[in-house]
Amino acid sequence: MRTCRAATAGKLTAVLATLVLALAACGGGPSPRAWAASVCEALTPWRAEINKLTSSTQQQMTAQTTPAQAKENLVRLFAGAEDASETARRKIDQAGVPETEHGEEISARFQASLGKVRDAYGRARDAIDGLGTGEATTFYDGVRAAVETLNKEYDASALDTSRLDSEELRQAFDEVPECR
Repeated sequence: MRTCRAATAGKLTAVLATLVLALAACGGGPSPRAWAASVCEALTPWRAEINKLTSSTQQQMTAQTTPAQAKENLVRLFAGAEDASETARRKIDQAGVPETEHGEEISARFQASLGKVRDAYGRARDAIDGLGTGEATTFYDGVRAAVETLNKEYDASALDTSRLDSEELRQAFDEVPECR
């Protein structure tokens, strides 16, 4: 009798799993407006963190601190930006694929852009972390070089939402309150 119950339970589990997959496939993704709102909700705190980072980095570059203090602060700032970028990328991933033409590609482009930004901050953090602090001029020259590289990589990773392959999403980004 136990074998029969185990077999029945196994079959029931397989049927339920198939049903769940079938229902998930039928559901589709979020509407363009819902997806745009989710994306903007993910990007708003990220932008605030990046703006704070930019301001703090500029202050660190001109502050009267020792190279060791500047190094510690900059490494922490870039690590924070790296984490914020990954958090935003993960939230966009969790937003799903918008129910629109090219939705999967568009979602992937957003995530790839944030992944590139995350990686650029990580490389800047690593570059600064690898700098020696014995000679201030050499240290700050290295910081400037790392920040220049970061800026180039950041600019190269930018995603222009005005060039979306979906009129529905362009309109949604223009209209939803979360994106204003």
